[in-house]
Amino acid sequence: MTELSTLLSVIQALEIQLHNPALRLDANRVDKLLHDDFEEVGRSGQCYNKVQTIAALKNESQHLSIYAEDFVLTMITTETVLLRYKSFQRDIGDNVTRRTERSSIWVLSPSGPNGRQWQMRFHQGTAINH
Repeated sequence: MTELSTLLSVIQALEIQLHNPALRLDANRVDKLLHDDFEEVGRSGQCYNKVQTIAALKNESQHLSIYAEDFVLTMITTETVLLRYKSFQRDIGDNVTRRTERSSIWVLSPSGPNGRQWQMRFHQGTAINH
């Protein structure tokens, strides 16, 4: 396994944690995954900061499963990576809904309890209409 594919496995696992409804409700765990300067541009085009994102996730009323595929990781620097992938949900009839192209920037932060840790610095979701 190459260094980039190993790093892809690490970053992909962190990203998928944020799809888990139980984690999304846990403000402390989300806080550790998001960088203090985190910013998001949602599917709607609205912008959110870390505090707004944690509050919105904690107050989610629907907990639909999020599926993700086609992960691609690009190194920006040794401490910054770009993760791109597609996500979708399924309705009651098992039809694919809410298809989204997603991009996240992850940075290696010195602020972890065990030293350096990867944190999401930026995220954007763009609706796919086909």
